[in-house]
Amino acid sequence: MDLQTFFYGNSFDAYEYFGAHKTKGRGKRGFDFRVYAPRAVKVELCGDFSDWEPLPMERDEHGIHTVHVSSAKPGMAYKYLIHRDDGRQVYKCDPYGLQMECPPKTASLVPEDLSSYKFHDKKWMKERDVNFGKPLNIYEMHFGSWRTKEDGSWYEYDELPELLIPYLKENGYTHVEILPLSEHPLYASWGYLTSCYFSVTARYGTPKQFMKFVDELHQNGIGVIMDFVPVHFITDDFSLQTFDGHPLYEYESPDIAYSEWGSCNFNMFKDEVRSFLKSAANIWFDYYHVDGLRMDAISNLIYWQGNEHRGTNGGALYTIRGINYGLKRLHKGIMLIAEDSSSFPKVTAPVEYDGLGFDYKWDMGWMNDTMKFFKLAPWERKNHYNIITFSMWYFQNEKYILSLSHDEVVHGKATILQKMWGNYEEKFKQARTLYTYMMTHPGKKLNFMGNEIGQFREWDEKREQDWFMRDYPKHDMFYHFIQDLNHLYLSQPALYETDYDERCFRWLEIETVQECVYVYERTTVDKSNRIITALNMQNEHHKELKIGVDEPLTLIELLNTDDIKYDGPGNVNGTIETKKEEYKGHPYSFTIQLAHYASCVFQAIPKEEEMETEEIKAEETQTEVTERKDIPVKEEE
Repeated sequence: MDLQTFFYGNSFDAYEYFGAHKTKGRGKRGFDFRVYAPRAVKVELCGDFSDWEPLPMERDEHGIHTVHVSSAKPGMAYKYLIHRDDGRQVYKCDPYGLQMECPPKTASLVPEDLSSYKFHDKKWMKERDVNFGKPLNIYEMHFGSWRTKEDGSWYEYDELPELLIPYLKENGYTHVEILPLSEHPLYASWGYLTSCYFSVTARYGTPKQFMKFVDELHQNGIGVIMDFVPVHFITDDFSLQTFDGHPLYEYESPDIAYSEWGSCNFNMFKDEVRSFLKSAANIWFDYYHVDGLRMDAISNLIYWQGNEHRGTNGGALYTIRGINYGLKRLHKGIMLIAEDSSSFPKVTAPVEYDGLGFDYKWDMGWMNDTMKFFKLAPWERKNHYNIITFSMWYFQNEKYILSLSHDEVVHGKATILQKMWGNYEEKFKQARTLYTYMMTHPGKKLNFMGNEIGQFREWDEKREQDWFMRDYPKHDMFYHFIQDLNHLYLSQPALYETDYDERCFRWLEIETVQECVYVYERTTVDKSNRIITALNMQNEHHKELKIGVDEPLTLIELLNTDDIKYDGPGNVNGTIETKKEEYKGHPYSFTIQLAHYASCVFQAIPKEEEMETEEIKAEETQTEVTERKDIPVKEEE
């Protein structure tokens, strides 16, 4: 790391200089420790290597404190003793520490040699892609509560792949997104209140074990996305808050120093903080080979305190653009994803074009509108018909991911299945149509663990998912429905190649307000793959629902939520041929049955012979007209 680069806010590898590092040089033993604390009176190092007796550190003109400890060895615990100018002495963990003790302990650990792990994912890394024109189906999970061992203990990083990899592959997921794994003292914060940004949490093992986790998923064709929290950090005394006796990482003013969660906001105007955050983001790609970062609470970066009325935060916008711009140039094919609930423009536009530089953005508007609609009683939905159509007017504005995430199944919000209006059976019917709508809607996909089994209990980080629910037929059939729907998504290019191309989406039925029926078509650019989806949001069975199209088609039903295998009575359609019957301005039409709360998906294949015949007839007609024009008309005498 170059110190000038660090103090200019442009360092992406500050963890290579600060923290504890093995002393370089032939015959040299031990570790060098460096910490940045410019306003501390003095800093001392304490640890296992000195029986926790303070060792004085040498300060340079920049406020960097350094000491060499020849007796330090990997695994030994240590902290910095900060002497403040108010007379207090406070023990702090290492801001750039690469390992920490397992909570509730709070000391940093002298790190093992992380460079000694040899990855076996060269093919994956070479072919890694941001997936704009490819399927992107993300399984979001919390590491400690997906599954636990029989005694209730957690699986370690290198133990879980044996269970997780086949599950992801069988169920049609391309990537897994993991809630924050940077070290955090409060397990109930799910990792969103971070104490050390450079340490993988010790709850589930060591950094090398996590490297193996990522490596094994890559070897099986599965990408890994990490949740990253660049907005705020914990207020615990042992961490970053008033690190050198004064606000070093946070704002000075109390009005903006604290977030809505009571944590400390990063001061985005300080170059040292910019280098800290750039390095904290980069280490996931550099050391651990992860494929993407989902950055939390971006609206709180865009606007002061997340409040649009307080105006944009120029320092934060500059910082996030710098992070994204630099990461994209350092690493091929990585994904940068914004969790942003604002309507701020160009979040997914490149920095060069005045954008924020993210590749994707969660579509929070779609999620909120959709959940609001499905909570409504069926007789109320006709009055809110346009809630479902609204997202189709803006889907091309940003590169969206449709997400039904962990945030939607906690804190009294009810699970996805529970949100559905009606009784037990009606909830399943509507949830199947909800997910059909989601998977055929333009945009990439994300679903939180437990949603796929129709879990009724809200997510609790202290318990594994209720896998026993699959012992109940309705839940098991719902699980297999989600599985089939995911694989349908992966198999049809029209559902993923042109997510943000408005030319490749069109409504076929958008006027059946009383019936609450919606029909739309998605296609590839060359029309080689065409998918028609029909949704019934009402509790009325349509035995003959007529739909107009512009050409003769053969429609092959790929999925129907009313299929017997999904616990429906079996009101399916099979293969349907269009008829030359005009309907709502379309020269051709076809008729389907659509059960109450049901949905169905068709592959539309043009009938070439009939089209050629029609073209020939049209040409003959035109020829006849032309010939008639050439016949001289006899003038009347």
